[in-house]
Amino acid sequence: MTTAPATAPLLSAADLRVTFPGRRGAPAARAVDGVDLDIGAGEIVALVGESGCGKTSLARALLGLVEPTAGRVSFGGAPLSYGSRAMRAYRKRVQLVLQDPSGSLNPRHTVYDAVAEGLRIHGYDGDERAAVAEALSRAGLRPPERFFLRYPHELSGGQRQRVVIAGALVLQPELIVADEPVASLDASVRGEILALLLRLRDELGLSALVVTHDLGLAWNIADRVAVMYLGRIVETGSVEEVLTAPRHPYTRALLSVLPESADLPVVLAGEPPDPARIPSGCRFHARCQVLASGEAETAGIAARCRGEDLPVLPGAGPAAVACHWASTP
Repeated sequence: MTTAPATAPLLSAADLRVTFPGRRGAPAARAVDGVDLDIGAGEIVALVGESGCGKTSLARALLGLVEPTAGRVSFGGAPLSYGSRAMRAYRKRVQLVLQDPSGSLNPRHTVYDAVAEGLRIHGYDGDERAAVAEALSRAGLRPPERFFLRYPHELSGGQRQRVVIAGALVLQPELIVADEPVASLDASVRGEILALLLRLRDELGLSALVVTHDLGLAWNIADRVAVMYLGRIVETGSVEEVLTAPRHPYTRALLSVLPESADLPVVLAGEPPDPARIPSGCRFHARCQVLASGEAETAGIAARCRGEDLPVLPGAGPAAVACHWASTP
């Protein structure tokens, strides 16, 4: 897979935090609790983790849909401004692709209107019909004119997802954020959509953040992987480094349940903790198989696991892990 060149990142988050107030005096929920993350030009980064780990909140903050409580998001080297004019320009350069094409498309709008909507919102003054046709063609719907007057219910699931992708491409963005882009599709169609995203990267230099719970998907599409747990990235590195030699017990547990894994599945105890009550020490320690098995005690690090916090991992660079056990010589 292609590795992004060592230049300034296209999108960068520095010590990003997103907090939601609790109800009736309850503690605030720290959905994103200190994240550094870089995405280079032409790079695909997979953000992986269980439901509720903060992936979507982080993606929304990177898109400017949620203003961070603390920290900074930069695009093209400039800090993100949250004024309406600046945000309008930013959202033309960074587009969102949602997981459920049926929910993303208005059933009363034709394919043409669905794809042209972004152009109309941003006051496009060029040849709208040509732009829509090009976007549909790039998304794999050819000849594009054959789809102009169709409605979402007349399309297959894969075709609907291609329309959603065309709606993002029509504005010629530099980055797309794809939230579970193939989760609602049949297995036979998933590979086609992943191949499309890779082709768009190769042909257009498009960058992508792919939000997913599926490490198998990350292996097939990503250059780098960031594994998220309870508001923080706990392991990051190239897809080969993280998925062939995982160091964090949480990453190992996620990998163990893949059908192609040779390891016995690791069943994690309990549910992820409440983000309003993040435990002290390593935030994974209450569910950690290394601690539960006694290995951490034998290694003399159990007390650190329970009481010593870990630093925020760097947004790019060599593989890194936030784990006392993995860092023990």
